[in-house]
Amino acid sequence: MPSTFVLVHSPSVGPATWHPVADLLVASGHQVRVPSLLHVGAGEPPFWPRAAEAVRDDLTEIPSESTLVLVAHSNAGLFLPAIRAGLDHPVAASVFVDAALPARTGPTPVAPPELLEFLRPLAVDGTLPRWTDWWDEKDVAPLFSDPAMRQKLVAEQPRLPLSYYEQDIPVPAGWDDHPCAYLLFGPPYEEVAADARARGWRVAHLPGEHLHQTVDPLGTTRLLLELAVGADRPPGGLTS
Repeated sequence: MPSTFVLVHSPSVGPATWHPVADLLVASGHQVRVPSLLHVGAGEPPFWPRAAEAVRDDLTEIPSESTLVLVAHSNAGLFLPAIRAGLDHPVAASVFVDAALPARTGPTPVAPPELLEFLRPLAVDGTLPRWTDWWDEKDVAPLFSDPAMRQKLVAEQPRLPLSYYEQDIPVPAGWDDHPCAYLLFGPPYEEVAADARARGWRVAHLPGEHLHQTVDPLGTTRLLLELAVGADRPPGGLTS
């Protein structure tokens, strides 16, 4: 039975960031799930259990013997160990796409101190603006392929509580006992990709901005398939 691709979006954005890639995977014969994490930041912390529950609940119709390929973008990379620990399905591979990596040991802070210092003045009554409202227009505009895509992606972004970024996410021991890989788009994730390579993972580079999976879904899909299939091979010079 072919693996089911589980495309996990960052809670800072929304599931539409994965829809173009999901459509291509489905068209090529793969089963795909795109769980919504849009309500992860509701209520009181901790928030990470809700991310794990949202993914698990989205997979209830997938047979338990079906293997999964977990694909995490951006901030969702930090949740992947907790997500994996909460699943009943075997995981064939995990692919981090321009994503933050969980700590090698111990809990992982969602935001480093310098990011929290930047975010705290933005919060109003403990709630932050939408992610794209954090930045200047000159930084935001290049993220999108066209105005329609921008409108769609911006409209579904949640306004997360500051406490979401103040949480630590546990990293269960042995979570990475399966093949893992990394797909880099570009700055500021080069050092993270280097860390992935140092962990012995396969690393690929598809030059682009942080939401490049919505700009070049075909290239992203091609490399996801290569990384998912080849994640158990020795790391090498896979690039695009």
